[in-house]
Amino acid sequence: MKTKRILLGLLLSIGLFTVSCSSDDNEGETIVPIQGKYNLSQTGTIVDGKEVLIDAPQNASGCKKDYLDLRISNAAVIGDYNGSDCALTETTGTYARSHNDLTISVGNVSTTADIMNLTNKELKIKDKTTGIITVYTR
Repeated sequence: MKTKRILLGLLLSIGLFTVSCSSDDNEGETIVPIQGKYNLSQTGTIVDGKEVLIDAPQNASGCKKDYLDLRISNAAVIGDYNGSDCALTETTGTYARSHNDLTISVGNVSTTADIMNLTNKELKIKDKTTGIITVYTR
């Protein structure tokens, strides 16, 4: 009888723990790790309350897509393919994530963006100053 009470108490505790740790406790913040290499896919803005996105014009025709590589060391590597030979230029800076804000710093220039969506396949950010939306895919 005592074993049944302990088992019942344990099951109730697990149930309460599961409910108390539900996904709505993170106040909208995604728990997917942000580290990884993302290919530049689309850019755009919000017009009349709707997102308007186009294929990223920054990607040089015939070349691999430009990318953003956010490393575990908090290094941010921006890859840019350009020219007829698709020459790669990499710029290295740092990044910091605070809740749903992503700040990327290169030299003395820092930009902060809202993380609009972060999944295993997509990172969508909106620049807090310009309002420009950038979509990266993995």
